[in-house]
Amino acid sequence: MRHLTGRAPRARRLASTLAATASAIAVGGWAPAWAAERETAAASGAAVDAADAGASELDAVVVTGTRGSVRRTVLDSPAPIDVLSGAQLAESGKIGLKETLNNLLPSFNLPGINGGGTSWTVRAVTLRGLNGDQALFLVNGKRRHTTALINNLARVGRGGVPVDLDLIPSGGIDHIEVLRDGASAQYGSDAIAGVINIILKSKTEGGAITGQVGQNYLSDGETYSLAADYARPLGSAGGFIDFGLNWKDSHKASRSRPSAAAFIYPAIAPGVPDPRDATVDRYFWGHSYGPGQEEVLAGSYNAELPVAEDVTLYSFSTLSYRRSRKNTGSFLPNNPIRPNTNTALPEVYPLGFNALRRIYETDGQVAVGAKGKRGAWDWDFSTTAAYDHARLDGEGTINATLGPASPTYFRLSQQNFAQVTTNLDLSRTYDVGLASPLTAAFGAEHRYEHFEIEAGELASYVIGPYVIPAGQPFAGKPPTPGLSSYSGTTPDDAGKIHRHNFAAYADLGADVLPNWYVGAAARYEHYTQGVGDTLSGKLSTRWEFAPHYAIRATVSNGFRAPSLAQTIFASSTFTQVQCPPPAGVVANCIPGQPFVSTPTKVLPVFSPAAIALGARPLDPETSVNYSVGFTAEPVSHLRFTIDAYEIKIDKRIVDTGTIKGPVVGQILAANGLQRDLSVSYYTNAVDTRTRGVDAVAEYSLELGDWGGLRLNAAYAWTKTTITSIQPTPTVLANLGYALIDRQKQADLTIAQPRDKVILSASWTRGKWSVNGREARYGHYTEAGATAVNDRRFSAKWVTDLDVTYRLDDATSFTLGALNLFDQHPDKVGIVNPDTGSGQFGNFSPFGITGGSYYGRVSRTF
Repeated sequence: MRHLTGRAPRARRLASTLAATASAIAVGGWAPAWAAERETAAASGAAVDAADAGASELDAVVVTGTRGSVRRTVLDSPAPIDVLSGAQLAESGKIGLKETLNNLLPSFNLPGINGGGTSWTVRAVTLRGLNGDQALFLVNGKRRHTTALINNLARVGRGGVPVDLDLIPSGGIDHIEVLRDGASAQYGSDAIAGVINIILKSKTEGGAITGQVGQNYLSDGETYSLAADYARPLGSAGGFIDFGLNWKDSHKASRSRPSAAAFIYPAIAPGVPDPRDATVDRYFWGHSYGPGQEEVLAGSYNAELPVAEDVTLYSFSTLSYRRSRKNTGSFLPNNPIRPNTNTALPEVYPLGFNALRRIYETDGQVAVGAKGKRGAWDWDFSTTAAYDHARLDGEGTINATLGPASPTYFRLSQQNFAQVTTNLDLSRTYDVGLASPLTAAFGAEHRYEHFEIEAGELASYVIGPYVIPAGQPFAGKPPTPGLSSYSGTTPDDAGKIHRHNFAAYADLGADVLPNWYVGAAARYEHYTQGVGDTLSGKLSTRWEFAPHYAIRATVSNGFRAPSLAQTIFASSTFTQVQCPPPAGVVANCIPGQPFVSTPTKVLPVFSPAAIALGARPLDPETSVNYSVGFTAEPVSHLRFTIDAYEIKIDKRIVDTGTIKGPVVGQILAANGLQRDLSVSYYTNAVDTRTRGVDAVAEYSLELGDWGGLRLNAAYAWTKTTITSIQPTPTVLANLGYALIDRQKQADLTIAQPRDKVILSASWTRGKWSVNGREARYGHYTEAGATAVNDRRFSAKWVTDLDVTYRLDDATSFTLGALNLFDQHPDKVGIVNPDTGSGQFGNFSPFGITGGSYYGRVSRTF
């Protein structure tokens, strides 16, 4: 901590020097007449911001949900919007943006583990019960790109390609606006569940630095983070550049039980265990049950430069690098009682091994544009380029078919995603005799997307000639082919694909009467690569039927185009499943039964093997969204909103159940694949209906000498129902398979908390402040292939608490606890007897590691 605070005076001197230099340049150089007007306006705006610093979030002016120059507050918006201030984000105690939103937003959900492969690094999120890629993410109002990684092994949000929020530096974020309403007609594809708009800081001077350290109650899972921002004037006419920085390092934690395997090593005689069984570390193989290790370094800037009276150039960017390390599979020593796990060659791994997935990811986005006014028209022209590159490696594993000489570190694959978006937005107002001028906005967009999977190194997928020698378990037999826990991408699985999108929109809105607002929007889009055309529309209204009381409603239709990764993706992996069949369902383990490694592959829908198994080209998902709400401010400082909604989605994209067997093997072999593979593919399998209710209330009061108190309550209830399932292709039906199996249906409908409550209180007195938050996560179910293997987890209350002392106007110290009372999910999960993992299940929205504590120091300058 001394290190952090010791640098603050130097930073303050640097800021002072830069400010003095900028001032000297402005005094000594030319400044146009309109510059003084901009500076006066900026000063006025700063004064207003300062006056409103403690104002309600429901009074906050938002830019999301409406277009044009007319801005609305959260309360008078025709659609429900949440606003999270930078202070709320910083004070949450979480160091990742996804976990922060999960702590603060009832409609946002983040499962604790949720699967293997890349699904831990890019954990799937949901908004209003829908997958993260069914919501649109913006930065400064511009579309944010998705990750290059696909959640092919997730349970909740399986197959999604979400935006990775954790690669946006928290130090550069001013606030976040969350539109909880369908908005495809306004913003385009993906905006079915809503829109999350991340607004970067735009100060003209000063900065801040915050450092935080923490760990779990059990002295693991250490976290370290550093967030900073620094701003200075740009030019002499009110411009700015604001830099943000974020570094975070999270260490692994595990909550497994000791291995209950009866014989770790082969028995020295029938029924006689090896003496080493008595002293072996039985926790060695359980490190996959919990979060892994991850380090992220991210930076940003946000800049504006007025160059003429009515023209401003602007640019913003983020650049991030991440490396993660996660145990994705544990293997005990080779032993004949575990007949299907024979890759722990004793010459290399006499104790067995923990296969680690390594991901090295570089992610960047840069936007450049100009905006201004031409006559009665406001205009904005911009281009945003983005790129995500992920290298996937395997560490501490083996390709046993190469024998003891096999490498233990492998390059598995590289995945790349690029996106370039160009926008032109125009808006103006017309006086048409209504209670307010008609705001009209028009625009066009072109988007280019490119996705590529590159092959891994030969040793990561080749099948070698090795045969286990005499004197070892499984002598005379070849080991299971490929890498253990996962395998590399073959040249046949590698590929690339791109597409273009062209769009145009119109958005109109006005107060028809002084207390009645009506808005309408329409958007046309055309996709290449066979996706086709779509037309979306939206109607919205708000009627203030009495002072401080209003009802609001929207109706819209939307769409989501299949991601390029879903279209082209093919992967081989080795997933832990139960033995004997039914295969492909970990939850079917019977205590005492061994787990086995079964090779699986996700087939591209256009591949000959997938087509032979009934696959068809993916269609866009289409949706219809209804919302009705009520807002009230019955007394001063008390505000309340409640909104109910229904979202119908047709042709929802999911993956099939696991398909395998002798006949399937024949089909695979006929198309050049291994006979023993288990396969699946993505398909438009189901229609769903999601209904929900969101409510938000807040109350603030002054306590005189006892300071001020602010109370907030938020609630979300969500239920998803499958209304229709597409007919199973004949070839699958003849083999006894359903298009989407019982477990995957359950993952869509009951795997997330049915409801979520967040109660918070903030009390400030003098130099002290105390923040408390109580969150209730509703019940959810982790389903198996049959009802006997379903596990229902009950609702839990989780308490967060922090205390802050302000040493002076610039420095503060905080001590806090997350999950203060060390709450855990019910211990009803099905435990893997070999590794001891699974007692808390996987889907817990507040994780499985229990309570943690942290310390934070902040300094502004």
